[in-house]
Amino acid sequence: MVTLSCAELSTRELNAALAAMPDGEQARIVEPRGRHNLAVGLTNRIRVSIEGNAGYFIGGLCDGPDVVVDGFVGWSVAENLMSGTVRVRGNASECAGATAHGGTLVIEGDASSRAGISLKGGTVLVAGDVGHMSGFMAQAGVILVGGDAHESLGDSLYEAVVYVGGAIASLGSDARVEDLSSDDVTRVRALVRTAGFDHVDPENVTRVASARELYHFDAVKAHQY
Repeated sequence: MVTLSCAELSTRELNAALAAMPDGEQARIVEPRGRHNLAVGLTNRIRVSIEGNAGYFIGGLCDGPDVVVDGFVGWSVAENLMSGTVRVRGNASECAGATAHGGTLVIEGDASSRAGISLKGGTVLVAGDVGHMSGFMAQAGVILVGGDAHESLGDSLYEAVVYVGGAIASLGSDARVEDLSSDDVTRVRALVRTAGFDHVDPENVTRVASARELYHFDAVKAHQY
């Protein structure tokens, strides 16, 4: 186990040290004190533990590592994640999991607005609530919300699917509620097991997907948008 202190190292030095570690190594980052851009751009298969609250873009641009934050995070945690996992043992600010192509983001608390924005294949699992316009323009992948979803959920969805365990304040443009199939229940059960959520009933979630009415320009409806 390698210990790296934010009190002693710059962000560039810290990330360079993480990137140089061989696969299978473990590192702990101490005294983060809200530092931005920790554990970004990593392609090695290492495990990183951040012991405290962190700032923006934690675990972003990564392709392989497992990152655990023992605290809250700011904007865009796991942004553009390609593979690996990022787990936040607290709340996350706006745009959690933005543009993630792969991998899994687990938030054990709440996520703010636009969680999963422009998702491109990744998996975003939130134990609590999500803010307005979560899943906005999500193109592929899956979002699971264990709590409630605020206004305009799934606005302009493409092929991504959103599952919600609680209440939905409102749906965004071109999003609709669909029947839950046995395949959906199986899928949600696996997601719940991955996240470690014990409060989500896979048989009692709401499935939200695209109505596919915005796929092509419609001159008759253009004035509505």
